[in-house]
This record gives sequence, structure tokens and C-alpha cells, in this order.
Amino acid sequence: MAGIAIKGLSKSFGPRDESFAAVSNLDLDIKDNQFVTLLGPSGCGKTTTLRLIAGYIVPDAGTIHVNGRLISSPGSVVPPDGRGMGMVFQNYAVWPHKTVFENVVFGLKLRKIPAAEARRKVAEALAQVNLTGLEERYPNELSGGQQQRVALARSLVVEPEILLLDEPLSNLDANLRGEMRFEIRRLHQEFQYTSVYVTHDQVEAMTMADRIVVMN
Repeated sequence: MAGIAIKGLSKSFGPRDESFAAVSNLDLDIKDNQFVTLLGPSGCGKTTTLRLIAGYIVPDAGTIHVNGRLISSPGSVVPPDGRGMGMVFQNYAVWPHKTVFENVVFGLKLRKIPAAEARRKVAEALAQVNLTGLEERYPNELSGGQQQRVALARSLVVEPEILLLDEPLSNLDANLRGEMRFEIRRLHQEFQYTSVYVTHDQVEAMTMADRIVVMN
């Protein structure tokens, strides 16, 4: 179970007398297993909201709870690796000097998973995103779509309760975007984690989400 409850969430950037309110008094309840899209133009606070959920930044006001557990408030933030979440970034964020296997296994190593079990989990994650057989390739030997699948596998291999995706398809061409939309939605339906997906693309929001949060 991984429902997210956001109450009165606010975050501003810049000096106090010139600050910009990126998120202002946001209330949002996301149900367990729901696929929620944050939709809106650049600068509306979508990515800031996602980073607040992930624990990368501290709110100025408000709270975030997951299943009743307080994970973010102005005075207390559970670090990202203690939240049971996976994050997929717009720019892939795969390590160019590591192979596909090394990229995907990284989170398991941090969790000190035994080597044999880690290899099995990586093989399963790569099969889920159709990358079996590419374990020893480096990112510069992969297409953009394949690199995004590596990033997705790296998030899924740690078996997150919540998957956060920050415009993960914006760097792909139209054909690949359509393919990856289907893939992300298929994985969500298969594994039933809670998904929060940031986009400015109305087609992505309408074709993927159970619920659309429109931000301005």
C-alpha cells in the first residue's frame, strides 16, 4: 500500500524579498496503485512537486505522508533512499562509464543485496523493459529509447512502492514516445505500484493517467 497525502505544500526559491513561489498551498491525495499525471506548462511547479515527494528538497510549509507516515515537513525530511520510491529523470541520468548491468545493479549494491540475488533481480528488470542481452553495453552504444529503458529498469529493480517520472519521454522521437507510453503503462498495470508522472503533453496525460492534476 502506498497512498500519498499532500497537505498545504509550499516551496519558494530565491531571496526572501524576491522569492518565487514554485508550489503554493497544494493539497493532493493520491490513492494506492493510482497512475496520476501532473500536467501543465513549464514553470507551473510540476517538477518541484515531484522533487518534494521524492525528498530531494525541503518544503517551506505543509506535509507529505505516505500511508500515514510523515516523510516531509519543514522540520523533518526522510531522505530519498528511505522512502521506498524510484525516480526516472528527463535526461535518463545513466552513468556513461558503467555498463547497462552496472547501472541497473547500483541500487541493489547500496542495499547490500547478495550478488547472486542481485544478478537475478537485474535479469528480471531488464526482461521487463525488453533489454535482455544488452547487459554489457555502455550507454553510448544504446539508442535514446534504450537508455530510458535502462533508467526505468534501475528504478524498478529495487521494487519501489511509488514510481516518480519527470517528463521521461520528452527527449524521444514521436514513435519512441508512443512505444514508451505503452511500456510504462503496461508495467504500472502489471506491478501495481503508485505512479506520479510529470508532463506538459496533454496526449501523454490523457492516454496514460487514471487521474490528471492540472497545474497552472
